Amino acid sequence: MLGLALLLGLAARSSISPVGQRIWFSISYLFIILFMLSYFWTWINVNGVEITRQTHAEHTQVGGALEERFVVHNATFLPKLWLEVHDHSTLPHHHASRVVASLGSRQRRGWTVRTFCRRRGRFTLGPLTIISGDPFGLFERRRELSDTFTIIVYPATVDLPRFAMPIGDLPGGGTMRRRTHYVTTNVSGVRDYYPGDGFNRIHWPSTARTGRLIVKEFELDPTADVWLFVDMQSRVHFGLVTEETEVPEPALLAKKPTSLIDPTTEEYAVTIAASLAQHFLSENRAVGLVAYAQQRQVLPADRGERQLNKILEMLAVTRAQGTIPLATILSAEGTMLGRNTSVVVITPSTEVEWVEVLRDLSRRDIRGVAVVIDPESFGAPVGTQPFLGVLAQNGIPAYRVRQGDDLKVVLSQRLWWEGV
Repeated sequence: MLGLALLLGLAARSSISPVGQRIWFSISYLFIILFMLSYFWTWINVNGVEITRQTHAEHTQVGGALEERFVVHNATFLPKLWLEVHDHSTLPHHHASRVVASLGSRQRRGWTVRTFCRRRGRFTLGPLTIISGDPFGLFERRRELSDTFTIIVYPATVDLPRFAMPIGDLPGGGTMRRRTHYVTTNVSGVRDYYPGDGFNRIHWPSTARTGRLIVKEFELDPTADVWLFVDMQSRVHFGLVTEETEVPEPALLAKKPTSLIDPTTEEYAVTIAASLAQHFLSENRAVGLVAYAQQRQVLPADRGERQLNKILEMLAVTRAQGTIPLATILSAEGTMLGRNTSVVVITPSTEVEWVEVLRDLSRRDIRGVAVVIDPESFGAPVGTQPFLGVLAQNGIPAYRVRQGDDLKVVLSQRLWWEGV
């Protein structure tokens, strides 16, 4: 447009008629003014806009819904004919981008985005890009809003009310002589009150006798710890995730995914581990987790809702990128396990070496159970049929999980494989 204005100016100077010069100069000035107004309009369009996004949770779960609220505020007196809001979030299937049309002076416009989470992991919400232009289409300007939020999507969990450990082996266990902040039936002694101690821990007879607040100390209940060993060695995992082609739907019409577990042995292993952790912690058992994935990950055994959140957060970012065989992991980490400990091995591996290590651990009263994910059902050339006989010969109870199985059903009946 500036070039056109210059041409008009040259035409005016070359005109021999004073009236013609005034006309050409007037048109040239008009184009210059229009150019400047269009640029100013475009600039104020993107710089005079405020966008707020509200996320109602810092974490959610596969199969759960994430809801975000966006509000665009025109803080200027000039109306916005159109605004494009582009969201660059990494959360899959999160369609938060919008085109806002006809935003009047000092007006606000909002929308809600509801996304069903289908992938576990740590994701970033944002940043945003605002794009707008002038009414004549001469300019287009972008503005980057760099604010981001992190959200963690926990793996899916399944209720396992009837998951059983070997009868006579694991229930009970030796009394654990270590203090705990939980209130249990085992009082080990008393001590002075410290700020933060609950009033339900106060031992009133000792308080009356000494004249100062005295609280009770507790020990863990005499039950066996449960350790979950999740095999994350990359070469034993199979399956392929196929991305769905999804057409964005309005927030109120968003549909919950029909399947919460991707057809890979990795996702089945993580889901089973999360479900077992939830199951044992609900029974007030102390649960620990071992997974050699991107790096060595060991979460010491503990109880309560806080421990469940730690386990789910660890599993959310665990990937099958390990290089160390399961047998080596059991040998190395088994040295830290005490007597009367329960070990649950979750793996698609059909290597006999780890079975022998688990059998040797039983000689130290460390009892093991195997949850074997059948790799053949995920496209692997080798199945678990002969391997189940090896487990039976070594006296290791096992569950077999195949692709498409209902985990609540297959993990609710203990199976002792005897060459089947």
